[in-house]
Amino acid sequence: MTDRTRKKRPKPQSVEIVLPATSANLGPAFDAAALALSMFLKIRASSADEFSIVAQGRDREICAQIENNLILRTYCEVLQEARKPVGPLELLIDNQIPIGKGCGSSAAARLAGIALAVRFGRLRWSDNRIVYEAARREHHPDNAAACWMGGLAIARVSENGEMQIAHVRPKGQWPLLLAVPNESLSTEDARRVLPSEYSRPDVVANIQNSMLLLAAFLQGRKDLLRSAIEDRIHQPYRAPLCPLLPALKKLNGTRGILGSALSGAGPSVLIFLDPESSVQQAGKRVRQHLRRQGLNPELIHTKITARS
Repeated sequence: MTDRTRKKRPKPQSVEIVLPATSANLGPAFDAAALALSMFLKIRASSADEFSIVAQGRDREICAQIENNLILRTYCEVLQEARKPVGPLELLIDNQIPIGKGCGSSAAARLAGIALAVRFGRLRWSDNRIVYEAARREHHPDNAAACWMGGLAIARVSENGEMQIAHVRPKGQWPLLLAVPNESLSTEDARRVLPSEYSRPDVVANIQNSMLLLAAFLQGRKDLLRSAIEDRIHQPYRAPLCPLLPALKKLNGTRGILGSALSGAGPSVLIFLDPESSVQQAGKRVRQHLRRQGLNPELIHTKITARS
């Protein structure tokens, strides 16, 4: 066979995906709202002869596992459900999102798998369909929406299965500090401690605070956030599992610190810092306070990020 007649091998397809960490619930907005944070899951995927992963960054041992890898499992599931061929991929992963710490790592992995299936399976899916597929598997539409859309996302799946998303870009500056403990906490364990019923005063308080919280972001009102971040639905019950929360709540409303809330189901805590104060000094105060409580988490300065 001559060079002219030799059949050329197709050039491998490749795609790059960047998805942010997320912090859901935001105090009173339980299972309704989430923020996208400037910490990312970065993936470069190429078609290959067999599945392989090279990972770097945070939790790289988990990210590099092919067996039960959430990204690849979701990729295969979506293509199989769409009756499309499942082509092997080579993944290069650079992960900045803490896994199992309430920072939306599973939502990012699910969305990465769906995005890869859409790209390599040539599925013509809208943003709403992509978020819906992640929420259907993840059972957290708020995390999925914020991860895919960026900024502040409010999301729900209606009774007839329709994905409804409101996407907001918060006004003003909202410097954040994420306190991440060494220990992880499964969402199942965090759900298990929640009661099956709530009192009317608790529900009304959370509705009021959720509305004030949205107004705070829309209007850039840090004065509203101090009280609006309070919650009666999930944080009081999860606090025993998340010792950072009660410790950090003591700093709410003090110099440089607006308020704090569990990040997702915990155990990490998201701290809202005053943009008019020194962010670095506020971080030092948090560190010193926690050390006096016998706590030494990783503290990560971050911010709200738009869609990448």
